[in-house]
Amino acid sequence: MAYSIVPLSRLIEQFESLPGIGHKTAQRLALHILHLPRESANAFANAITEAHEKIKYCSVCCNLTDREVCSVCADATRDRSIICVVEDPRDVFALERTREFNAAYHVLHGCLSPMDGVGPEHLKIRELVERMKSGEVKEVIMATNPTAEGETTAMYISRLLKPLGVSVTRLAYGIPVGGDLEYADEITLKRAIEGRSEM
Repeated sequence: MAYSIVPLSRLIEQFESLPGIGHKTAQRLALHILHLPRESANAFANAITEAHEKIKYCSVCCNLTDREVCSVCADATRDRSIICVVEDPRDVFALERTREFNAAYHVLHGCLSPMDGVGPEHLKIRELVERMKSGEVKEVIMATNPTAEGETTAMYISRLLKPLGVSVTRLAYGIPVGGDLEYADEITLKRAIEGRSEM
């Protein structure tokens, strides 16, 4: 009979179900949790429960928030005439880290992927179109990922928004700082050439 501890196995399985976590990492995390003092383990469990119960979608941009309207949408200093459309809340965090973007966001919570059964009705596209009705929005920046699904999503949304008189732009893509040309794929190189600027 194989050595097994059922509660530990269940805990490992839960960690393993998280994206990017393999069996060995799940096992390491589970064992770390077991070595925590009881108060710390309870605080960890309570933080998960609290986040699950209190975090919801912003009623304006569909980003994650613990209020009706997220802090970005509530910020009166933001330029509401520009909306940056992203696939995931993680993309908002990444853009905010630059401290260069001072406009609004819209989070789709995915991208179109017919092969995976993800159509427009599964994304927050209708909510984006609704935001255009105010007439306040002048530009929508498509910041979906440079994948086949991301490109398809950007094109689909662009076709929906252009008849509404909104300028639709696309984030420039190119070679990352510190990257080597030999490791860049063809699409990245093509985008880098197309998006070149004068020095």
